[in-house]
Amino acid sequence: MPSAVILAGGLGTRLRYAVPDLPKPMAPIGGRPFLEYQLDYWIAQGISRFVLSVGYRHEAIREHLGTRYKGIELEYAIEERPLGTGGGLLLATEKASRGGPFLLLNGDTYFAADWKVLNAYALAHDADYCFSLFRTSEKGRYMGIEVSSDGRITSLKSGSTHGFRLANGGVYWVHPRALHGCRFASGEKASLEDDIFPAALASGQRLFGIEFTGTFIDIGVPDDYHRAATLLAV
Repeated sequence: MPSAVILAGGLGTRLRYAVPDLPKPMAPIGGRPFLEYQLDYWIAQGISRFVLSVGYRHEAIREHLGTRYKGIELEYAIEERPLGTGGGLLLATEKASRGGPFLLLNGDTYFAADWKVLNAYALAHDADYCFSLFRTSEKGRYMGIEVSSDGRITSLKSGSTHGFRLANGGVYWVHPRALHGCRFASGEKASLEDDIFPAALASGQRLFGIEFTGTFIDIGVPDDYHRAATLLAV
């Protein structure tokens, strides 16, 4: 069964007024931490183990969740200093991969992608990375993604201002080999969107994308944080 890495080490400066003493994934939504909604969804999808890449106020996460959540194993990769999303991934990779593909999740986004569909698509295309994509017309916020007719990613445009387009949903299938030739080392600061993914694309790695239409929410922006309780209500 697959493992998942959740990138939960960010400072959450845009939400600091709403959750001044908590890391962003612990922001309360309907009386529960946002992180619990993520864990619940992916456990239901078949994920059997999580590695949480944590940094800022990581004690709050560990004290709340411990080492098991609803019977599922939780491990922690702790940043001694801010490493960015790419650095957080590299720090957690050894604990996550165990030789097979794993799921990578942004700790401040919820995207109802289907793991079985994502996994089958990635394997069928022999992907190094497979992105879960959604459609948006919002300008200047999400990384725009251009794909060929066979689903291969041909362009990553951070902050794209073009109209209705495919965008990065922050849910990734990762093959361990994708990081073997990475020019960034564990413990080094790096960004997924600005460093790791562009370098992978430029080096000829196989990046694919598949569109999903499930619920998407990014709580890193105050307006969406306040809408999250309605979108995640069960």
